[in-house]
Amino acid sequence: MSRVIDNLGGLWALLRLAARTGFKMRGPYWRWRYETALGTDPKRRPKTFAQLRAILAYGRWLHRIRKAHWQ
Repeated sequence: MSRVIDNLGGLWALLRLAARTGFKMRGPYWRWRYETALGTDPKRRPKTFAQLRAILAYGRWLHRIRKAHWQ
């Protein structure tokens, strides 16, 4: 159950971040975040499923950091 809550919190954190950046997913912040996390060489990037797992892990991290900050 804790994992489900963490995943939902991670999705919520990503949605909040997307809203704060005006949903400009190709904007400078998201481009920088994508290149920092996955690199600039398309041949060396992980497969789609691995990318989605990494994005969700980032969202869970955002959720935990925000949760810890407000406790």
